[in-house]
Amino acid sequence: MTTSVTVIGAGLGGLTLARVLHLHGVPVVVYDSEASADARTQGGQLDLHQHSGQLALEIAGLTDEYRAIIHRGGGAQRILDQHGEVLVELPDDGSMTRPEALRGDIRRILLESLPTGTVQWSKKLQSATPAGSGRHELAFADGTTAVSNLVVGADGTWSKIRPLVSEAKPVYAGMSYVDLYLHDVDDHHPEAARTVGGGAMKALIPGQGFLAHREANGVIHTYVVFFRPVEWFADIDFADALGAKKRIAAEFDGWAPELTSLITDGETNAVLRSVYKLPNDHRWDRIPGVTLLGDAAHVSLPGGDGANLAMLDGAELGQSIAAHPDDLETALAAYEKAMFPRSEAAAIAAHKTIDLIFGAHAPQGLVSLFQRG
Repeated sequence: MTTSVTVIGAGLGGLTLARVLHLHGVPVVVYDSEASADARTQGGQLDLHQHSGQLALEIAGLTDEYRAIIHRGGGAQRILDQHGEVLVELPDDGSMTRPEALRGDIRRILLESLPTGTVQWSKKLQSATPAGSGRHELAFADGTTAVSNLVVGADGTWSKIRPLVSEAKPVYAGMSYVDLYLHDVDDHHPEAARTVGGGAMKALIPGQGFLAHREANGVIHTYVVFFRPVEWFADIDFADALGAKKRIAAEFDGWAPELTSLITDGETNAVLRSVYKLPNDHRWDRIPGVTLLGDAAHVSLPGGDGANLAMLDGAELGQSIAAHPDDLETALAAYEKAMFPRSEAAAIAAHKTIDLIFGAHAPQGLVSLFQRG
């Protein structure tokens, strides 16, 4: 086997690709800018879908490991009004259609499935340039370089690999969220625990609202969502922890205190995360020796498919490379042919989902959907 693969980014998509390649005996190295696997938190819970994220883990041979980390009961959902009254509630039915698990736990089982040394940490990519014959030279911030005959950009929204294949740049999607955490909620924040319930809680009006999840080990993770120009957030000093929370909570004046307490009682600093997107139909002409997956290829609005698509991208790309180890261009062309229309359809669906949740008819549109479902 002469094919070797270089992956930029140790997120869920890049690690799924590495795992599938490892299963097929294809040499692979993953470079990541973080200092270690535990250098930062990995976000909240994910509901992996049967036909994308779960399928990717099945292809990767990790179904049993995944089922061991599922947050049982985490699939419950409720929608509240501004006064904290429950409009509709659905229990966790225990199905495996879209169970919840922590992103960090999913990443951990992927990392543990790879041989030691597969992921090279503290490797911040500075540039990627063509080196002829489909090869690319990678230059890292630590002064080292590497040459690859196949480089895969799995490095997210601001991918350093994307410019090799596309001139497209992500643009602000008009949507941002602020995330906060509460810990030991049953003992220290019982009102918040009752308000959120055992799974996911949404409290919405057009253009803003709360999305909160009850995570394992007594954690509530809250996303406070705003549809505002990106400049609006420049007036908030996020370095002033208390001041930032007070300013954000002021946007919910008159809401139930058990909802605003998710902001004011937050035990972590308020972190701003602005959402950027590529065109729904983003694609590129086949460029020898390079391709993209996940957000590097098709970052869009958060409609529930992002991580699922990244993992399925990684699994299918790994299968395609393994099926054509001596013909990388055939492998990459086959992968992209399936990935492009799938990601476009998901991006269109994400816009519809966000409009349903936060559009002019919020929350009634989502309430009606829950009642029909």
